[in-house]
Amino acid sequence: MTKNELFLELAKPDEKGKSRWVQVTEFKGKYSVLAFGNGASWARKESTLAKKYVIEFDKNITSGNGIDAIRLNGFNNIDSSQYIDPKIKKIIKNQRCVILGTSNPEVDHKNGMKNEARVMKNENQKLSDFQPLSKAANDAKRQFCKECKRTQMRYDAKLLGYPMSFYAGGSKHNFEEDACVGCYWYDPLEFKKHLKKAEE
Repeated sequence: MTKNELFLELAKPDEKGKSRWVQVTEFKGKYSVLAFGNGASWARKESTLAKKYVIEFDKNITSGNGIDAIRLNGFNNIDSSQYIDPKIKKIIKNQRCVILGTSNPEVDHKNGMKNEARVMKNENQKLSDFQPLSKAANDAKRQFCKECKRTQMRYDAKLLGYPMSFYAGGSKHNFEEDACVGCYWYDPLEFKKHLKKAEE
């Protein structure tokens, strides 16, 4: 097990990414490799653990500012929201953009709002949560998602010349639900499948 895995086993963070205070005195036996000095090597701000979780330290000023305890206080939304399982990333990178058909695509979160807790936790991600998009297509989607967040109105595929706006849901974006499903940008291939069904 890696140091990160050992610490997570010891800290047992909940579904919100929060854990108890873990005393450094607990770093013994199986967990002795977690022992650190003032540097907190495996838990530094540039570490893999810090990219996913907000890490807090309890320092003892009277003993030279040494670390007495460490805990996780939720997910690091800025970084963890961008994290994609390496196995999934490798598969997607070998595919072609679902819109332009070009190679070497970017790995796109289908849900542009990135408000699904499961998808933000890399251990629970699925291949179907992502799709290959060229940089140009991904940049365009990102802009339309920003506009959707601002106006709460979903992108209308009729602007691209399609005869229908969405394959599920309406024009209003409901942040309480998985309202991205049905939008052209959520899954262009799925959108076109429904387009074919509508034409039959």
